[in-house]
Amino acid sequence: MKGNKPYLVVILIQAIYAAMFLLSKAAFDHGMNNFIFVFYRQTAATIFLIPFAFFFQWKTAPPLSFLAFCKIFFLSFLGITASLDIYGIALVYTSATLAASITNCLPVITFFLALLFRIEVLKVKSAPGVAKLVGVVACLTGAATLAFYKGPHLELLSHYNLLGYHKNQQHLGHVASRSWIKGCFLMLLSSTFWGVWLVLQTFVIKDYPSKLLLTTLQCFLSSIQSLGIALAVERNIEQWKLGWNVRLLAVVYCGIMVTGVTYYLQAWVIEKKGPVFLAMATPLSLIMTIFSSTFILGEIITLGSLLGSIALVIGLYCVLWGKSREQMPKVSSDMEEAPSS
Repeated sequence: MKGNKPYLVVILIQAIYAAMFLLSKAAFDHGMNNFIFVFYRQTAATIFLIPFAFFFQWKTAPPLSFLAFCKIFFLSFLGITASLDIYGIALVYTSATLAASITNCLPVITFFLALLFRIEVLKVKSAPGVAKLVGVVACLTGAATLAFYKGPHLELLSHYNLLGYHKNQQHLGHVASRSWIKGCFLMLLSSTFWGVWLVLQTFVIKDYPSKLLLTTLQCFLSSIQSLGIALAVERNIEQWKLGWNVRLLAVVYCGIMVTGVTYYLQAWVIEKKGPVFLAMATPLSLIMTIFSSTFILGEIITLGSLLGSIALVIGLYCVLWGKSREQMPKVSSDMEEAPSS
């Protein structure tokens, strides 16, 4: 049972993300403003993380210079505030399934950005290099398929959805093709900002290595930034009210479970099995979201969505395979250089 723990935890992580896609979409479908949602989400995350940050890392935290603070402020705006705001707009235009599909692009986007920042190297003449290049092409093909091709509906059991969205979704499918393309583009843009955040974070962590405090500070700064944006966009006080409904559930869940709990779980899995093992499990959230959104939200899955998702998953695994193969010679060479006992 002990050896199976990482597998169970990684399934739990993907289930948490699948629930995030569904709850966020449900909250927006119930009329919640996406900018206000981001503010409440980040505020809930900050309140949840502050006690842990102070208890575990406050005494050992390095001093925070003004330059480091400016870097963290910019990083939180780009990778959290802007990324989540754009993601919210995209989710209004599209579906929970698309959001889960585009998530599979993230490792590929991050790799491509790492190439631009010269953190990664692409050797086209080697098998791993070709695999990574194929992965990037497959990712782009999948994204284009999701955006521009719908095809026939694969309705599955959407007639039996729990929230009765089927008619609404079917109507939207006929009239909102332009909005769908716009939503796909915005979802990719959001993932690109997220990828930039992941890449730049490697530089910021060198200036401020206290990871839990860094995350808490980013959530706090993001809540202030998102408050300013939300106030500028939405002045109606009624939109800011949270009742005992799906809006409150989505805010609390995304703030605490996604930002708080998965942060610890992902760090634990990476420590036990490495980052590649965690990334390999990303398609699980897509599978969970496809079936859950069909049953709960009544989303109609199209052939284009299915084909595009498959292409994205192929692209993900090609890049991950290339990365793992590139690291193998280093390990073997280190073993050869080690003195024999």
